[in-house]
Amino acid sequence: MTPHSGDRVAVELAEMRGEIRTGFAALNGRLDLALQRTEQMESDVAALEERVASLERARWPLPSLAALVGVISLAVALWQAAK
Repeated sequence: MTPHSGDRVAVELAEMRGEIRTGFAALNGRLDLALQRTEQMESDVAALEERVASLERARWPLPSLAALVGVISLAVALWQAAK
């Protein structure tokens, strides 16, 4: 190796080091953005789960209501038949 080739290798290594640093900086930026989006998505999912839970608590108990109406209908029918 001549002295020129040693300098050339050092320059090439320095350029590669700079490109690697630039690539890692870009990758870190993308990872930070992905992490931010993931956290926002988790927050949205938690809010949606809370809304669904509140809607489930507030819904009408249709099977119980249907059974109650059936029992009342039977009682009215028996009362009408007894008259």
